[in-house]
Amino acid sequence: MKPSLVHCFKLLLLLALGGVTMHVPDADVLSSLGALRLDGHFSFHDVSAMARDFGNRCSLLPAAVLHSGSVSDIAATVKHVFLMGERSPLTIAARGHGHSLMGQSQAAGGIIVKMESLQGERTKVHDDGTSPFVDAPGGELWINVLRETLKYGLAPKSWTDYLHLTVGGTLSNAGVSGQAFRHGPQVSNVHQLEIVTGRGDVLTCSPEENSDLFYAALGGLGQFGIITRAKIALEPAPKMVRWIRVLYSDFASFTEDQEKLIMAENTFDYIEGFVIINRTGILNNWRTSFKPQDPVQASHFQSDGRVLYCLELTMNFNTDEADIMEQVSQLFSLCIKILTCDLTDVTYVEFLDRVHTSEVKLRAQGLWEVPHPWLNLLVPRSTIHKFAKEVFGKILKDSNNGPILLYPVNRSKWDKRTSVVIPDEEIFYLVGFLSSAPALSGHGSVEHAMNLNNQIVEFCEEADIGMKQYLAPYTTQQQWKAHFGARWETFERRKHTYDPLAILAPGQRIFPKASLPLSL
Repeated sequence: MKPSLVHCFKLLLLLALGGVTMHVPDADVLSSLGALRLDGHFSFHDVSAMARDFGNRCSLLPAAVLHSGSVSDIAATVKHVFLMGERSPLTIAARGHGHSLMGQSQAAGGIIVKMESLQGERTKVHDDGTSPFVDAPGGELWINVLRETLKYGLAPKSWTDYLHLTVGGTLSNAGVSGQAFRHGPQVSNVHQLEIVTGRGDVLTCSPEENSDLFYAALGGLGQFGIITRAKIALEPAPKMVRWIRVLYSDFASFTEDQEKLIMAENTFDYIEGFVIINRTGILNNWRTSFKPQDPVQASHFQSDGRVLYCLELTMNFNTDEADIMEQVSQLFSLCIKILTCDLTDVTYVEFLDRVHTSEVKLRAQGLWEVPHPWLNLLVPRSTIHKFAKEVFGKILKDSNNGPILLYPVNRSKWDKRTSVVIPDEEIFYLVGFLSSAPALSGHGSVEHAMNLNNQIVEFCEEADIGMKQYLAPYTTQQQWKAHFGARWETFERRKHTYDPLAILAPGQRIFPKASLPLSL
């Protein structure tokens, strides 16, 4: 790279960081990257796309992008940076589908590893008749994993609501959806990982081999290594899904039914909940991808300005099986105080990929690539009613720009050896405020959404709700220490073991590189 281009990078980085001074690699450092013998290649010019993510609120320009052609490319790059020593300004961030919310997959002045560009890495299904699994590249999208496993009549046990995310990306966080009450999050369904550590070593790890790294990397926010492959548990896949929506006006009944259903021995296959805040009195469509067979009750239901609660359930079945309505009716006998109910039958793939259906529509309207000031919380069961009374009764006073998720999961299904931090109660709730901000000012702006988010977090802290943030956007190490609590010492020890120079995942803002500021 020419020196003049380096000066351009410095200027752009200063603008992106609001005037924060930081070191930028000089021409010699960048030339040394270009001299590496790789199956793929580096790019140093068209890097602006790697400075954006789904959150669309943070833009940090990298100095280079690695279009990796193999795992050895990633290992060689990390080792090269590691051998430069602590004086080198370079950091490295693995980027999957770029679905982070606040620059977590970005690396200001560093290297972005474009995980989806891996070539020659294939998803492989192994079925021995007893414990089938899929061996998938870390940069593969879950939707593609599903398509491959369905060829064998199999599917992963646990999902996220959105399948156009990479395997390594979700396993570095947790991976939560409506199946978590039964199977746990995605990190609880992994047999083995291949990881490139912050030293550039390629290690295979599992509960039996390099177990400390295995559990560190699962939910480890990319701090200990880059997940390049994962072996994931499978189960027989159904053909069809009976998709049900049940409406409530009473929060106590809504949560009581959810808790009964997740604890029942025979229950639904997927259980999630939504909060509907609509003071206009007209209940809009619950979600555009849900098309009930008999669209009569819910679409015309008048909310009368109330906060309503929607329980979303599915029952898997195959077309050659007997009608499942009797099973559904038996399970509904557990529920109380239902206002209305709608159902529809869709294929298993249509249900799992339902958010992508909405994405296509939003993209057509120019409403997908807008800021997403999301707030995701894990709230203990013991304080969920106190939380709801304040948040849904007082802080949120009008219809929201995006879904509000609220559903319980079982702590016993989460492997406590992973790096994921959750409340210390057997039942806790995932509460997700999935806001979009299409406007520059007013109700639909980032400022408005962030003000509400801040009010919610401040209330939780003042009222001692005991919540933990998921996909946390913390910017100081002190905040992260508070987040991990008693587990911080283990987290920090693992960092010093597997990434001692703090090269990896700088966008999480947990461990600063010696030559970089901690808070950006």
